[in-house]
Amino acid sequence: MVITCEQLFEIFKKNNIDFFTGVPDSTFKDWMTFLADNHEKRLTNRIAPSECEAIAFASGYNLSTGKIPVVYMQNSGLGKTINPLTSLADKEVYSIPLLLMIGWRGEPGKNDEPQHKKMGRIMLPLLDILEIPYQILPQDLSGIEKIITEMTQKAREISAPTAIIIKSGTLEKYQSIKQKINKYEMTREDALLLIADFLKEKDIIVSTTGKCSRELYEYRLRKGQSQRDFLQVGSMGCCASQAFEIACQKKDRRVFAFDGDGAVLMQLGSLSAIGNYKPSNFYHIVFDNESHDSTGGQPSLSSNVNLQRVALACGYEGSLQVDNKYDLIETLKVLDKIKGPYMLVVKCNPGSRQDLGRPKSTPKENKEAFIKHINS
Repeated sequence: MVITCEQLFEIFKKNNIDFFTGVPDSTFKDWMTFLADNHEKRLTNRIAPSECEAIAFASGYNLSTGKIPVVYMQNSGLGKTINPLTSLADKEVYSIPLLLMIGWRGEPGKNDEPQHKKMGRIMLPLLDILEIPYQILPQDLSGIEKIITEMTQKAREISAPTAIIIKSGTLEKYQSIKQKINKYEMTREDALLLIADFLKEKDIIVSTTGKCSRELYEYRLRKGQSQRDFLQVGSMGCCASQAFEIACQKKDRRVFAFDGDGAVLMQLGSLSAIGNYKPSNFYHIVFDNESHDSTGGQPSLSSNVNLQRVALACGYEGSLQVDNKYDLIETLKVLDKIKGPYMLVVKCNPGSRQDLGRPKSTPKENKEAFIKHINS
C-alpha cells in the first residue's frame, strides 16, 4: 500500500511540523512537487543549494522557533552533511533537534545506478556511526504515522537529529497543480547538440551528473563516434572543478565543462578558484533550465541568480548568457577567438525525451576511454 502526499503532510502537521528544506531526491520526487505546490500556502519549503546549507537553514529555524524542521535529501547527500551534523547539530555541540528525511538509493538487492551502490550499502552503518537514531518507513499509513511521531518525539527528547528512511514506491504519484510554462526556445538537449556539433575532435568534455551526461552519451552513439567524454554519474557540483584541473594540466587542449544550474549553485565556490588560476583553455557551459531535472523538475534557485555576472565577479575572463539558437550559434562561431576561463550560460526549458537512455558502459570503462582520449 502507498500513501498520498496529502496524507504524509497531515502526519507531519499532527507533529507540529510545517518547515521543510533540502535538495530533491527522485525517491520521493512526488513529495517534492507537493512541497513546491504548497509553499507559503500551508507550509514552508526552503530550497537549499546543497544539503550542508539545508542543515544550517534547519538549525536557524529551530533556534528561532523551537519547532522541529525536516531536512530532505538523497542518501548521497548524507555524506555532504557529516560536517554540520557533527559540528553544529550534534548533541555534544549545539544539540539541535532535526528530522532527516533520507531517500534510499542503492538499496541492497535492488537495481540502481553504480554511483548509488556504495552509499546504499553503507547508509545505515553510517547513521549508526554518527549516532543518529533512525527508522525505515513501512508502506502503510498507520506504520508511517507511528514512526514519524516516534522519531519526531525522539529528536525533541535527545535534542539532536533523528532520521526516517524512505524507500522507492512509498508515496503515491502526485500531479502538480501548477502549469508548466516553456519560457525559452531550446531544451537542454537542443542546445547540447548544437554545441557538440561545433566542437573539435580533440576537445575535452566533462559533463555533469544526470540527464546532461545521458544526452551527451546518446549524441556520440547517434553520430557513430567513440565515447570519449567524462560522464560524471554522481558527485553533483564537481564537474567544473574536475574540468578546471584537467585544463590546467592539458594546456594544449580546449576543455569544456557541461554543467547544470543546480550543480553550479551547489558548489558555487569553485568559480572563485577557476577565476583565480585562469586557465585560458577552460570553457564553462551552463545549461540553465532553472530546475533539478533529474529528480523530477523541482525548481532550483537559478531564476534569481545572474550566473554570468557571478562568473565575472569571480575572475572569469568573459561570460555571456543566451536564450535562443541564433545567439548560441553566433557565439559558437567565434569561440576559437575567446580566451578562457569563459562561461556560457544557456537558458533552456526543463524536461527531456521520454526515451532517453542510460550509458551502457561502466564508469571504469568510461574513465579508460576518457584517459585514452585526453592522452591521444
